[in-house]
Amino acid sequence: MSDARIEAVTIRVNGEIRPLGARLVSGLLRELSLDPRGAGVAVAVNGEIVSRGNWGTYELDPDDEIEIVGAVQGG
Repeated sequence: MSDARIEAVTIRVNGEIRPLGARLVSGLLRELSLDPRGAGVAVAVNGEIVSRGNWGTYELDPDDEIEIVGAVQGG
Protein backbone atom coordinates (compact mmCIF):
# COMPACT_ATOMS: atom_id res chain seq x y z
CA MET A 1 0.00 0.00 0.00
CA SER A 2 1.25 3.48 -0.86
CA ASP A 3 2.23 5.92 1.86
CA ALA A 4 1.50 8.95 -0.36
CA ARG A 5 -0.58 11.70 1.19
CA ILE A 6 -3.58 13.10 -0.61
CA GLU A 7 -3.62 16.87 -0.33
CA ALA A 8 -6.95 18.66 -0.26
CA VAL A 9 -7.70 20.92 -3.20
CA THR A 10 -8.11 24.44 -1.85
CA ILE A 11 -9.02 27.98 -2.78
CA ARG A 12 -8.57 31.22 -0.86
CA VAL A 13 -11.76 33.17 -0.09
CA ASN A 14 -11.34 36.66 1.38
CA GLY A 15 -7.90 35.65 2.61
CA GLU A 16 -8.94 32.34 4.21
CA ILE A 17 -7.95 28.98 2.76
CA ARG A 18 -10.89 26.59 2.35
CA PRO A 19 -11.51 23.33 0.51
CA LEU A 20 -12.70 23.66 -3.06
CA GLY A 21 -16.20 22.21 -2.88
CA ALA A 22 -18.38 24.05 -5.36
CA ARG A 23 -16.94 24.31 -8.84
CA LEU A 24 -18.93 27.41 -9.86
CA VAL A 25 -19.01 30.90 -8.36
CA SER A 26 -22.76 30.59 -7.77
CA GLY A 27 -22.24 27.34 -5.85
CA LEU A 28 -19.53 28.90 -3.70
CA LEU A 29 -21.86 31.75 -2.81
CA ARG A 30 -24.52 29.24 -1.76
CA GLU A 31 -21.94 27.35 0.35
CA LEU A 32 -21.25 30.65 2.10
CA SER A 33 -25.01 31.22 2.64
CA LEU A 34 -25.08 34.10 0.16
CA ASP A 35 -27.90 34.35 -2.37
CA PRO A 36 -26.36 34.61 -5.86
CA ARG A 37 -29.57 36.31 -7.01
CA GLY A 38 -29.39 38.92 -4.26
CA ALA A 39 -28.24 42.48 -4.81
CA GLY A 40 -25.16 44.09 -3.36
CA VAL A 41 -22.62 41.28 -3.85
CA ALA A 42 -19.51 41.46 -6.04
CA VAL A 43 -17.02 38.68 -6.80
CA ALA A 44 -13.45 38.83 -8.10
CA VAL A 45 -11.34 35.78 -8.97
CA ASN A 46 -7.58 36.27 -9.14
CA GLY A 47 -8.06 40.03 -9.23
CA GLU A 48 -10.59 40.04 -12.08
CA ILE A 49 -14.25 40.95 -11.51
CA VAL A 50 -16.65 38.17 -12.50
CA SER A 51 -19.88 39.65 -13.82
CA ARG A 52 -23.07 38.48 -12.13
CA GLY A 53 -24.30 37.00 -15.42
CA ASN A 54 -21.34 34.59 -15.43
CA TRP A 55 -21.59 33.33 -11.83
CA GLY A 56 -23.56 30.27 -12.93
CA THR A 57 -20.95 29.20 -15.49
CA TYR A 58 -17.63 30.56 -14.16
CA GLU A 59 -15.58 27.56 -13.00
CA LEU A 60 -13.27 27.83 -10.02
CA ASP A 61 -9.85 26.20 -10.15
CA PRO A 62 -7.58 24.95 -7.39
CA ASP A 63 -5.54 27.75 -5.79
CA ASP A 64 -7.88 30.49 -7.08
CA GLU A 65 -8.02 33.60 -4.92
CA ILE A 66 -11.59 34.85 -4.55
CA GLU A 67 -12.72 38.11 -3.02
CA ILE A 68 -16.40 38.50 -2.17
CA VAL A 69 -17.70 41.86 -1.02
CA GLY A 70 -21.17 42.93 -0.08
CA ALA A 71 -22.82 46.31 0.23
CA VAL A 72 -23.96 47.30 3.71
CA GLN A 73 -26.82 49.69 4.35
CA GLY A 74 -26.42 52.32 6.97
CA GLY A 75 -25.70 55.93 7.53
